[in-house]
Amino acid sequence: MASVRNLKKDINYVLGDIIEAVYMWEIATGGKPTEKSEALIDEAIVIFDSLIAKANAKNVENKKEHFRNINKELEDSAKQLVEKINAL
Repeated sequence: MASVRNLKKDINYVLGDIIEAVYMWEIATGGKPTEKSEALIDEAIVIFDSLIAKANAKNVENKKEHFRNINKELEDSAKQLVEKINAL
């Protein structure tokens, strides 16, 4: 991991792109939000808040492993959200 700042940028960009994809789906399918699309956006925001809080944690013993786990969690969460978007 190059830096905490880059990790935070990655979290922001990945989850921001997922939220944008949900908005694009809404526009393409009628222009109105549905319960499922709103739930996906809410889930992405909760994941964002959780990952940023973990990235800001100061009392970590093994920082390298901690940030590696955050990056892995980001990848897993993003993959699950994309699968849910594709299922809409």
